[in-house]
Amino acid sequence: MVATAHSETMTADKALAAYGKSFHWARRFLGQNMGIKAARLYQFCRVLDDMADGDIEHGPKRLVRIQKDLLIASTACDPFLILFQPFLTKQKFPTTVIVALIDGLLSDQKPVRVKSEAELLSYAYHVAGTVGILMCNVLDCDNEQSLGHAIDLGIAMQLTNIARDVLEDAGMGRRYLPASWVGNLAPEQIITLAKTPDGDAALTVTNAVSRLLTLAEDYYKSGITGLSYLPLRAHISIAVAALVYRQIGVQLAQQNYPWHGGRQSTSISTKVRCSLRAFGTLRLRFQKTPPHDSNLHDAIRGLPYVR
Repeated sequence: MVATAHSETMTADKALAAYGKSFHWARRFLGQNMGIKAARLYQFCRVLDDMADGDIEHGPKRLVRIQKDLLIASTACDPFLILFQPFLTKQKFPTTVIVALIDGLLSDQKPVRVKSEAELLSYAYHVAGTVGILMCNVLDCDNEQSLGHAIDLGIAMQLTNIARDVLEDAGMGRRYLPASWVGNLAPEQIITLAKTPDGDAALTVTNAVSRLLTLAEDYYKSGITGLSYLPLRAHISIAVAALVYRQIGVQLAQQNYPWHGGRQSTSISTKVRCSLRAFGTLRLRFQKTPPHDSNLHDAIRGLPYVR
C-alpha cells in the first residue's frame, strides 16, 4: 500500500516549491492573483501525475475514475476532483484537454518503448502541451493564435525533461528515446550502458539526447515567439520559466550530454542570469508575431486545440 503523497495534501504554493523549482522561481514575476492560479494549476497537474505513478494510494484507479467523471460530465466522485472542480469550472478549462492530459499520464502505466519521433511528440503534447493550453486560461490569454505557441512551449519543456531523465526513466522501465534513433534498446540495457558511457552503444544514447535537445530548440523558438500574446507580467514570468528550463538542456550540451550522470539542475545565479535574459524577450511585443509554423504540429494533428 502506497501512502498518500504529500502533493495531494500540500498547499498549492508548497507543492510548486517542492516539485517545480523552475516554475516556483518564475512565479514571483506573475503577481499575487495570477501567481495563485498558476500554482493551483501546477498542483492539480502534479497530483494527477503522482496518481499515475502510483505515488498516491490507488492512484491509477482514481485517475481512471476522474477521467470518466470528466468525460460524462457527471457529479465528481473522487475527493480530489471534488476539491478542484470549482477551480476548473471558474477557469473554464476545456475538459477535452484535461482528458488528453490524463491519457498521456496513463500511458506511462504500460511499458514505455517509444517507436518514432512522431510518437514522442504526441506523448509530449499529451503530458505537457496540454498544460500549455490550460496555462492560457490561467494567464488571461484568450487569443486563439497563442495556443499553438503554448503547446510548443510545453512540448519543448517536456523534451528537455526527457533529455535530463534518461537514466532515471530507464530505472522505471521507460525509454522515451525513439527506437528510430536508438534501436530497440531496453531500459535495462540503458542502465547497463551508463556504466561504460564512452562505448559505441552508449554513444548511440548520447547522440539521441543531442538530437532530442536539437528538436526541443525548434519548439522553444516557437513557444517564445508567442509570448507577446500574453499580458505583460505573464510574458515575463513564462519567459523566465522557459529560459530557466531550457538552460538544463544548454548545460547538458556544454558537458557533452552526460545522460549517465546525475540529474542536471540550475543554480540560483544561473536562474538570475536566465531571468535577466527573459526581459530581452519583451522586444517581441513591438514586433509583428509571425504565423505559427504548422509543420511543428504534423505529428499531433487532430488532437484537442491543434490547428
